[in-house]
Amino acid sequence: MTKRIQNIPASRLHSAKSLFTLNLVAAAMLSATAAHSSSVFELGGVVVRGNLDTATLMGETAISQEEMRRFNLKDVGAAVNRQPGVTVSSGGQRNEQTIFIRGFDSRQVPIFLDGIPQYVPYDGYVDFDRFTTFDLSEIRVAKGAASLLYGPNTLGGAVNLVSRRPTEEFEGDVRMGYATGNERMGALNFGTNQGSWYLQGGVSWLEADKYPLGRGFKDSKPRPTDTGSYRENAHRLDKRASFKLGFTPNLTDEYVVGYANQKGEKGNPVYTGDKGDRVRYWDWPYWDKESFYFISNTALGADHDIKFRLYHDEYKNGLDMYTDESYTIHDPTSAYTDKTRGASVEFVSRAFKNHELHLAMHYKHDQHEDGDERYADRTVSVAAEDLIRLADTWRMRVGLSHERRKSLDASIWPKGKGSATNGLVEVMHDITDNTEIYASAAYKTRFPTIKDRYSARMGRFLPSPDLKSENARHFELGARSEPWTGAQLDTAVFYSQVHDMIDTVTFASSECPQHQFNGFCDQAQNVGKVYRQGLEFSLQQRINSSWSTGVSYTYLHSKNKYQPERRVRDIPSHKAFAYVNWTVNHQFDVIGTVEAESGRYYSFVQNNAERYERTAGFATFGLKGVWSPRSDMSFEAGVRNLGDKNYEHKEGFPMPGRVWFAEAIYRF
Repeated sequence: MTKRIQNIPASRLHSAKSLFTLNLVAAAMLSATAAHSSSVFELGGVVVRGNLDTATLMGETAISQEEMRRFNLKDVGAAVNRQPGVTVSSGGQRNEQTIFIRGFDSRQVPIFLDGIPQYVPYDGYVDFDRFTTFDLSEIRVAKGAASLLYGPNTLGGAVNLVSRRPTEEFEGDVRMGYATGNERMGALNFGTNQGSWYLQGGVSWLEADKYPLGRGFKDSKPRPTDTGSYRENAHRLDKRASFKLGFTPNLTDEYVVGYANQKGEKGNPVYTGDKGDRVRYWDWPYWDKESFYFISNTALGADHDIKFRLYHDEYKNGLDMYTDESYTIHDPTSAYTDKTRGASVEFVSRAFKNHELHLAMHYKHDQHEDGDERYADRTVSVAAEDLIRLADTWRMRVGLSHERRKSLDASIWPKGKGSATNGLVEVMHDITDNTEIYASAAYKTRFPTIKDRYSARMGRFLPSPDLKSENARHFELGARSEPWTGAQLDTAVFYSQVHDMIDTVTFASSECPQHQFNGFCDQAQNVGKVYRQGLEFSLQQRINSSWSTGVSYTYLHSKNKYQPERRVRDIPSHKAFAYVNWTVNHQFDVIGTVEAESGRYYSFVQNNAERYERTAGFATFGLKGVWSPRSDMSFEAGVRNLGDKNYEHKEGFPMPGRVWFAEAIYRF
């Protein structure tokens, strides 16, 4: 669960406070030494850590590799879904997995790999199902007060996938698994650290033919397509290879060249509901991504560091649209090609007493091709973030950034440009050695995507080349504590106001490119206003040497102020997760889980009017046993959705029923 300051014994917290009162040069050296000995690739992190030698991440929480293994979290969406404040939505017309952090979607919460943007330039989305976790050391989730050092568009936060870093002369692991639906997986990770250089590599493969449907499922369409026990056209294949070569000439400097290649393909299960004719016979023959990057850190004397990131990414995906459920005849493949190249430089100074100042510049060039249409954007930004020691028990983080985006190519449409300014302040206070409270306020923005500004949506939309950025005001109060022996508590209340939100406006016009809607056009405009408020709670308890448990809960209330009659969709008001871990002896563990949430609003058109209903709430249970005959070997078997619950994230797109699985892991 959440990896925060409460994970650290009180004695270590006390020493951490003492460490903070040391001079910043010594603290920086200790931090560099820890980074070089950690299996987490710290250079891939972005957030301001400061000089406290603790697991606290200012503005972030972390999902560890151990947690991903414990709960068999094979993709990024499943991993972040266990965090308070995070909701996953799977399925839909594009069969994509998206995430919401406190109600902000994937466009407003970008994904990064070692601090490098991974989202698709055209629409800002990403299918989280395509990103597996086998080669990651941890995943860091930032919310409203996410560091401005990430760069533009972190309106609602950020998700950073941090890769592994070897610490031994030779190390690695092998995983193999099988599950219901003929799901097969295999992963190999290996690394070597030779002191002055290291190499980390990994390959993985995850494939499935189908998945079982829950108890009582019924395809409600007039002409059903899913009449058996398994979901039709639900296949997937995801392959990934990655490597990283690093040079560490001394304790402070590090230079890394990285490469990642992932190839995916997926089916698109058909809508099975009864709220209209939305049937699509689609298939994605490829969903591929390739990344090259360079990351470095160089010490400039005792008080300064300079960090560089350079990257080049390519995205390719194809969509086949078939005429019927036989999947034999389809239109020409709709192919998208996106490219991104960029760079950032960050200067860190500890020259001023009680300050650690970060100055960063970002450059990003995005390109999208759709047939003969070509679009290109250039985004630049500057940011400053400072961690300040106010007193022995008081700290503050302040930040300011300014960003500019310009359209360089817009096919037949007018070009446009925009600018935005962001800021944040966070104050932290240690009440006791094991209790910290904090308060933060932030003003964040998101630039509209190429799709927001230029997509004609089959002739229905007018372009909006000068669409302004969305903006949000975030306020948060929280506490992290070890309230009693063995307990780890993390709680927060938050409130967000979103203004200039991009929404669709319909009006009478003769300017539509194709007058398909009787002279009515749609256009994306900055008219939306949404307010969000909620509560997050997480508690983990080590009961004794054999038993441990944990629970997390999120309450979220959202309201559309611009059009109160329009419900905020896809986000449950209540969501909870809990687990119990029983260590029978040094070889056997049993883990039980439960996940529950209230229903989500969805919309549909009936009698030419938009209407809203809610999906049913649900609770699913999981059970797993682990046998570890040796310290380097383990075998697992278990079941997901033990009760075979028939449930949905999106209306008409059922989630998997009961799934049995088995897995073997060997570590070397």
